[in-house]
Amino acid sequence: MRKGFTRKPQADEPATPGKNYITRSGLQRLKDEHRFLLTRERPAVTEVVAWAASNGDRSENADYQYGKRRLRQIDGRIRFLTKRIEAAEVVDPEAPRAGQAARRAFFGATVRYANAAGAERVVSIVGTDEIDLNRNHISWVSPLGRALMKSAAGDSVVLQLPGGAEYLTVLDVRYERIPVEPFREPTGSEASAKGLPRRRSPDEEETKRG
Repeated sequence: MRKGFTRKPQADEPATPGKNYITRSGLQRLKDEHRFLLTRERPAVTEVVAWAASNGDRSENADYQYGKRRLRQIDGRIRFLTKRIEAAEVVDPEAPRAGQAARRAFFGATVRYANAAGAERVVSIVGTDEIDLNRNHISWVSPLGRALMKSAAGDSVVLQLPGGAEYLTVLDVRYERIPVEPFREPTGSEASAKGLPRRRSPDEEETKRG
C-alpha cells in the first residue's frame, strides 16, 4: 500500500453558506415530508383546533391548547423544510467522474477505511439532512466527513476527537448509489387518525405509470 498524505481538517472550514448539498433521494424525502405537513397534517390539526374552540373556555381546553401548540410546531417545521428545499444543491453520487474527482473522496463518496487497530468501516458522505448512522451515512461537515474529504486510497488522515487524534488509513473510494430511507408518515399523526387520503410522491406516480 502506498504511503499517502496526512491531512488535518481545518477548524475554520465552514459549510458553504446558502448551499444545502444533498442527494436526489434525500431531497425527495424533504419534499415528501413538506407535502405531508402542508396538505395532510396541518389541515387535520386545524380541524381539531376548530372543533376544540367550539367547546367553550379555551383557556382550560386541553385539546385546544395542544392543537395550537402542535400547529406552531408544524409551521416551524414547514418553514425549516421550505428553506432547506430552496437552498438544495443536488449532487448525484452516480454521475460520471474523471481524474482526481473519481479517485478522491468528495460529497457522495462511499469510503472504506481502517483505524490504527486495523478495524475497517465503510461510510457514505451525504448532506446534513441525510445523516443515518444505522446506514453509516455521515454528514460531509462532520469531523469524520471533513477528515475523509479529498482523500484517496492509500492516504492517511487524522480524525480529531475530543479525546485526541485518531489516525485512519483510506482503503477505497468509490461512487455509487446511496440508498436513503424514504419519508414515512409518523405513527399516530392526526392525518392518519382521520383517514385523510395520502398523496403520492412524484417517484410513486412514476412507478405507477410504469
